[in-house]
Amino acid sequence: MLVLRHGRIAVRLEWRSVVVCAVLALAAAGVAVLALMTGSYQLGPGQVVSALTGGETGLVHDIVVEWRLPRVAAALVFGAALGVSGAVFQSILRNPLADPGIIGFSQGSYTGALIVILVVNGTYWQLVGGALVGGMATALAVYLLAHRRGVQGFRLIIVGIGVSAMLDSLNTWLILKAELEQAMAAAAWGAGSLNGVSWDRVVIGGACIAVFLLMAAMLSRPMRQMELGDDAAASQGVRVSPVRLGLIAVGVALTATVTAASGPIAFISLLAPQIARRLARTAGITLAPAALVGALLCLAADYIAQHIAPTPLPVGIITVMLGGGYLGRLLFTEARRRL
Repeated sequence: MLVLRHGRIAVRLEWRSVVVCAVLALAAAGVAVLALMTGSYQLGPGQVVSALTGGETGLVHDIVVEWRLPRVAAALVFGAALGVSGAVFQSILRNPLADPGIIGFSQGSYTGALIVILVVNGTYWQLVGGALVGGMATALAVYLLAHRRGVQGFRLIIVGIGVSAMLDSLNTWLILKAELEQAMAAAAWGAGSLNGVSWDRVVIGGACIAVFLLMAAMLSRPMRQMELGDDAAASQGVRVSPVRLGLIAVGVALTATVTAASGPIAFISLLAPQIARRLARTAGITLAPAALVGALLCLAADYIAQHIAPTPLPVGIITVMLGGGYLGRLLFTEARRRL
């Protein structure tokens, strides 16, 4: 957690979280090496390490550094972004169902990106801009519709689900009205896929995500204070409404950046914060464990997607399978608790 004290940035560490983060980082590194080794051309761990350190040239170097590493890096970076985005929304809304995909922000980003792809036929920067504008416009609409004497988490989620359903219909209509080749490409991209991710998208998306992650870290302390309730946070000097709007903007920006690069990858934002919270045993949602769980989940899901079938699948299909099961379990548990 970053804390601003007397004009200086101080870092407060929770040692169990540090240990959990270290274990998660080692697990992600292990899966990354496995992903770099596995494919139609099998490699050994020594070859992978040698290629990463510049000791290999020719075919092995090209396979590891130019072909497989961008996909692995994208899975790690985009998964971390989705994990933090989910942590932000679940924290400020104080609800484990607060996922950007469920409350419509991912669909808004997808709508903006679809318009750029199908109508404008724009560049990658235009795609990023379209996804950001679509996500922010959706967030603003949901916020205004849910605002009545303040924003309650449950009300925002219900409004977001309704907006999400309408945007899904709009996205389907856009695809149906497009040319066949464009529609097929947009539909495949909309499943959430890391196929064909290049270094350009990893570098550009990673730079944007790094800025947004830093902003989220700087807002993490008031975010944790707001988990106690708006009144309690305000009594401690937190400007609740500006902080909440800033956190929503950061969460939407993280989701939109990932959507622009790879399409909407569902349920990582839902799963990662809750898994991280249980592993770290923290009282509230913490960002660093959520980021590492998100990175590990996305990388593992993409590895499964590449090797579970004869032809590679979009990573979004695997995350939907994992997240759908978790969502069903969560709803069943909440229903039993209320009986």
